[in-house]
Amino acid sequence: MGVAGRTAQATEAVGSILDAYERMEMDARTYVLAVLLPAAVIFIGSITLALMWQTVFFVRLLLPVLGAVILATGVAYPKVAIDRRRIEMENRFHLMVTHMTVLSTTNIDRMEVFRKLAEEDEYGELTVEIRRIVQLVDTWNQSLDDALRRRAKEVPSDSVTDLFDRLAYTLGAGQEMSDFLFEEQSVIIENYRTIYEQSLENLDVMKDLYLSMVLSMTFALVFAIVLPILTGTNPTWTVAAVIAMFVFVQLGFFLIIRAIVPYDPVWYLESGYRTRSKQLLVGSSAVAAALFVLIVLSMVASTFGVAPFTALVPMGSIPEPLYLAIPTLPFLFPALVFRREEQAIIERDEEFPSFIRALGASESAKQSTTSTVLRTLRKKDFGSLTGTIDSLYRRLNMRIDTTRAWRYFAEDTKSYVIQKFSEMYLIGREMGGEPKRLGELISENMNQIAQLRERRRQVTVTLVGLLYGISAASAFAFFTGLEIAVIMSGFEIDVGTGQAEFGQLLHTELYNVPLLRYLLLLVILFNAVMSSLTIRTADGGHYGNALLHFVVLIWVGCLTAVATETLITSLLDIDL
Repeated sequence: MGVAGRTAQATEAVGSILDAYERMEMDARTYVLAVLLPAAVIFIGSITLALMWQTVFFVRLLLPVLGAVILATGVAYPKVAIDRRRIEMENRFHLMVTHMTVLSTTNIDRMEVFRKLAEEDEYGELTVEIRRIVQLVDTWNQSLDDALRRRAKEVPSDSVTDLFDRLAYTLGAGQEMSDFLFEEQSVIIENYRTIYEQSLENLDVMKDLYLSMVLSMTFALVFAIVLPILTGTNPTWTVAAVIAMFVFVQLGFFLIIRAIVPYDPVWYLESGYRTRSKQLLVGSSAVAAALFVLIVLSMVASTFGVAPFTALVPMGSIPEPLYLAIPTLPFLFPALVFRREEQAIIERDEEFPSFIRALGASESAKQSTTSTVLRTLRKKDFGSLTGTIDSLYRRLNMRIDTTRAWRYFAEDTKSYVIQKFSEMYLIGREMGGEPKRLGELISENMNQIAQLRERRRQVTVTLVGLLYGISAASAFAFFTGLEIAVIMSGFEIDVGTGQAEFGQLLHTELYNVPLLRYLLLLVILFNAVMSSLTIRTADGGHYGNALLHFVVLIWVGCLTAVATETLITSLLDIDL
């Protein structure tokens, strides 16, 4: 790329930031005085402190870096906030338009469609925009097409802007909203698919960036452990400074992953209706937490020589890193329960398009109620969804309120998309929509989501392999450096020539090996926590499912540490 291209990119970036300042809810002048000015003062103060404070070089270097990060965050925050609104809109855009299409097929007028959508808090920023449109019509007496055009100029998402503009033109020309939205379904689905796949491609790019940054931090930490032997610097300070940078990189990567992955949760978690599986999840988690506390207390009691714990777990009977790993074992029980439930949810999601399409077609053909059609459908094989369909039929047949029966159905499946689409189907039927048309619309959208989720799972599998490999490689490098430092600290070499003393070559007096080992184990713990959360964020599953990855990553790191210490000791045949 030439100079002209880079200049154009820089100009575009600056222009987008200035545009974000104009779109802020806070006045730009107030933001500069309240946020940017204090951030600039902190940055200047960090530089001054780094120049005046006589301490470890790594710490002095870190201070202005942190100050620069604070200033850059203050400058870029309005742009980040606008991008957050855009991403939130685009993540929920597909569901909102499907909901709008379902409502448009019913016997309500077009303005009532927007009023119904304005009551749906689930769509976040899109709901806010819909409410503004309703307010322009109801309070300021503008026409719906004028209100759509006005808000189209303000929203940060191109997809939403395009929909509002074209919908405003269509309504102004006299075309029915339902006809327009049904004609636009293929375009909307394709746009959603493009945005979704672009997010997954960005995730691939982030994996490569993360790999390079973590490897750099790993080498820096190894050098921070080994180099003080030659330089005489306090290794505790150097290691702590690099660990701070390592934590910053991990947190930054996690937040970026949260920002770029598409919003497509697997679980439906709202409401207090307690199913058997939900009670099993809560119970297994409580038992795991109790066992964890019991194991930790036992280890602490053994450390202080309290009988009979000393006899059960004698000090030194197991390698030190395993003291970190063993208490995590109880969490495998709820982790496996969560994993089994999530697999069942995925299977129900795959069966739901066939069910809702068959339900809509049967209701249209027989011109009968849902409970009458379900009497036949519940006998068909819909895989793991069959039991919940049978429960739905029983509730409807017992004359339970239809809305409550469908809500219980969604909670039995525990699926987010089934909850949303079954709610849309119910609303469409209650307001006079054609069942067959509704079933086909929902089935088509659900199939597209299933295909995109399969692609997402493939990307997540490669991310899991990357994080596991980095965890093992990092632990090996950390404890290799520590063992080398321990071995070298056993030597004392003084060099002198005649009357001249050239000083000590190896500076070992500042090494606190137990403290350094403790800090490295903290890094393994923090890496396991952040990596497991990152995996759950990437695949859209329940965070309880992160327990499995957390336990495995802890054991990978600790066993690698034990193996490294044993291997180096045996190779050098040194009794430490």
